[in-house]
Amino acid sequence: MNRSLLRLLCPVAILALFAGCSSTPGPADLVDFTPTVELRRLWKVSVGDADTYVFQPAVVDDSVYVAEADGEVVRIEDGKKKWKTDTRGKLSAGVGADGDLVIVVSEAGQAIALDAGTGAERWRANIGAEVLAPPAIGGGVVVLRASDHRLIGLDTRDGRQRWLYQRNMPPLALRSHAGVFIVDNVALAGFPGGKVIAVGLENGGDLWELNVTRPRGATELERVADVAGTPVVSRSEVCAVTYQGRVACFDVTNGNTIWARDFSSHVGMDRDARFAVLVDERDSVQALDVYSGVTVWRQDAMPRRQLTRPVIFDDYVLVGDGEGYVHMLAREDGSFAARARADSSAIAAEPRLFGNGFVVQTLDGDVVAYEVRR
Repeated sequence: MNRSLLRLLCPVAILALFAGCSSTPGPADLVDFTPTVELRRLWKVSVGDADTYVFQPAVVDDSVYVAEADGEVVRIEDGKKKWKTDTRGKLSAGVGADGDLVIVVSEAGQAIALDAGTGAERWRANIGAEVLAPPAIGGGVVVLRASDHRLIGLDTRDGRQRWLYQRNMPPLALRSHAGVFIVDNVALAGFPGGKVIAVGLENGGDLWELNVTRPRGATELERVADVAGTPVVSRSEVCAVTYQGRVACFDVTNGNTIWARDFSSHVGMDRDARFAVLVDERDSVQALDVYSGVTVWRQDAMPRRQLTRPVIFDDYVLVGDGEGYVHMLAREDGSFAARARADSSAIAAEPRLFGNGFVVQTLDGDVVAYEVRR
């Protein structure tokens, strides 16, 4: 097992693991290609670094909200800092935003709500848990995913806890910054053991459960089969992928599996009406037919580059990598269409769509917006 994946594993119970790991080769060299589209940098704003965490920008209309490990939260418009707020402590997760509230979480286990328009603090709530994933907001509820995989629902008005969802977990799980997806007053999350769970926003009640895969293997390490990233939704279909397991799409109206196939990813997937796009554990980007699961194309030219979750943007697929590059692939065949470098540090959170382009945040704290020119 390679070192990049060992860093993702954490015990639910305290275990001593992985002594004497061997070194792995460095990232593959970049391949040459003739760009077919232009990536034009719109602006670059520097904030503090991420330390050991991963911070995901939040995009609401023309505003980009970002956070950094030392506690600063910033609203950016047109490449300028509209406001900046010091939350007076180190942060471990962010950002969630909905145009009214901006939510981040501190190392001390406090959810902090700021006014999206002014940056003024609205409330703080002690949640007593480590949070690594960006908060989700919907239906009057802030949903936090703790690192022990509990889901915590807070009232958007005052931070009061409205509900708590928890379930039994296997001994080992991926240490993940994957969050929660909210749609139609339902919160969807992937869990260790290969399950996708839906809970109601009103009370956190369990609505349904889907088995993407079942853990297999003789040892606990071989049986790690966590859902990677957030589940993706289109119409009445939900798709998800696991580490050391499968990728599958389901009809949520009846719980039936539409298709499933063996696959392994620790970053997740995206989908549209035609393709399910995934990054496997060897950093191969693959597009599958969304109706059958058959492989349409595979881009194998980026091994060991520590790719992010892929994001579909119009006719392209975006991935960031561990050296600060964003790669744009043609959605139809996976060929390289464009490439840009935000800075020399890693892009760990996936690109976020922004206007006619996207925005990324590097671990060193550069927030960079690009426009796609055809």
